[in-house]
Amino acid sequence: MVLPNMVTVLSICVGLSGIRFAFEGRFATAVVMVLFAAFLDGIDGRLARMMKATSRFGAQMDSLADIVNFGVAPALVLYAFLLDRAGSFGWIAALLFAVACGLRLARFNVLDEDAERPPWQGEYFVGVPAPAGAVLVMLPCYLAFIGVYQADRVSALVASGFSVLSAFLMVSRIPVYSGKKLKIRRDLALPLILAVALLVLLFFNYPWHTLSVGVVGYLIFLPFSVLAYAKRSTIEEAKLAEVAVTPSVPSDEPGQEL
Repeated sequence: MVLPNMVTVLSICVGLSGIRFAFEGRFATAVVMVLFAAFLDGIDGRLARMMKATSRFGAQMDSLADIVNFGVAPALVLYAFLLDRAGSFGWIAALLFAVACGLRLARFNVLDEDAERPPWQGEYFVGVPAPAGAVLVMLPCYLAFIGVYQADRVSALVASGFSVLSAFLMVSRIPVYSGKKLKIRRDLALPLILAVALLVLLFFNYPWHTLSVGVVGYLIFLPFSVLAYAKRSTIEEAKLAEVAVTPSVPSDEPGQEL
């Protein structure tokens, strides 16, 4: 049980180090550290399940690390980079994002323990998940690194508004498809592997461009996820209604009443 918890602690150290680099003015390194912390935080749970080393202590540690890596670290890095130019409004936006991340994680833990929730709803997140929110809120950093805009008060105000929007998306009840139970047809396996390899190569060669396009694509994906959820909900409700109105067929076996 030690190794997954060590990865969790390492992710916290990496996330907090990202804040330090931001305060030192090394913003590109700070963003990379936050993204790496999010990656480590995402694999510790999977590592624990693979090693059959899950524990209540590890679950609590993971939740605390999530707040640091997905809420506090991105908010402070973005504030040091740009939001401070917006004055108090920038600080309020950073605080709202960190608080929204905490609320989002608390709701996720509650829903994860809800035994009455229909199984098909487990294929969707309620609101944008915290890791995606952390990558989402730092879009102003990515765009600045590729020279889309210059950091000034106007861009800081726009980034503050975007941070508030990201916070709202996390605490909203927008259904977001998780892809956990996505099944890939065998004939699409090799093209998918090639596409993933291409994405990794693009990320390592053009990280900020790739992240910017990825964030925009994710925002475009959200309305389609809502429509897919509504369609699936209609189908599931129709199935339940059909079961409810289907009369029971009497048995003709001996010894039973007709």
